[in-house]
Amino acid sequence: MQISSDVLSHGGRQLVVTHDSAATATPMTFSLFLPPQAEHGKVPLVTYLSGLTCTHANVTDKGEYRRSCAERGLAFLAPDTSPRGDGVADAEGWDIGLGAGFYVDATEAPWSANYRMWSYVTEELPTLLAGEFPMLDRGRQAISGHSMGGHGALTVALRHPGRFRSVSAFAPIVAPSQVPWGEKAFFHYLGADREAWRQHDAVALIERGGRLPALKVDVGGADPFLERELRPGLLEQACAAAGQPLELAVQQGYDHSYHFVSTYMAAHLDWHASRLKI
Repeated sequence: MQISSDVLSHGGRQLVVTHDSAATATPMTFSLFLPPQAEHGKVPLVTYLSGLTCTHANVTDKGEYRRSCAERGLAFLAPDTSPRGDGVADAEGWDIGLGAGFYVDATEAPWSANYRMWSYVTEELPTLLAGEFPMLDRGRQAISGHSMGGHGALTVALRHPGRFRSVSAFAPIVAPSQVPWGEKAFFHYLGADREAWRQHDAVALIERGGRLPALKVDVGGADPFLERELRPGLLEQACAAAGQPLELAVQQGYDHSYHFVSTYMAAHLDWHASRLKI
């Protein structure tokens, strides 16, 4: 593990860390903000999964989370969205390949050689953090994400009951097996078996009995992907049928960008902090 950047911000430390990943067989990079409270004891952790085309740097540079995290004593983790490096498979376009790992373990060639983001995010990275950053309180965790990362946050939490006290998302892809972005990615990564796709579909997981302790979702009313790719109504219907609590808000006038995410980041962190009992 190599800390490539360590800078002071709002009294805390903003780290950028690179390490060799066994899951992806590539170097991986993540950012980690440690609030000033981490100097004196354990702090809760919010994991944030980013969307299509992003690296760890997008939310780190544009997410505007550090002031809120410093005030509330929250650590903030932002992994990359895919493996990268020489020999890593890629494709034309921006919705599959580099920057578009979709938080699954690919089973189809050539993707299966490196695209194992599910194992990386759910197993390898938490183990690394536990060993290298003992100030992170594994008993007090939350997860969030944007777009493809919102999909990842929902499915990771649904398939790891008890790990996260709260889950939120900005403009998530809630039913990837039913929309073009997800159908394209899942066909390439997981093959033609749609049953395998449903293991990474939040709506399907809720319909099958998956539950979350607390769920907050914001979408932009002017998001150009709202009706075709995100389809929050499917999540609302599934939660209503299952009795799953959901706080869903359509923020009128906002699009899909980090202008939207950064505007509502503090509200999401406040919401998580109250459930992490800060």
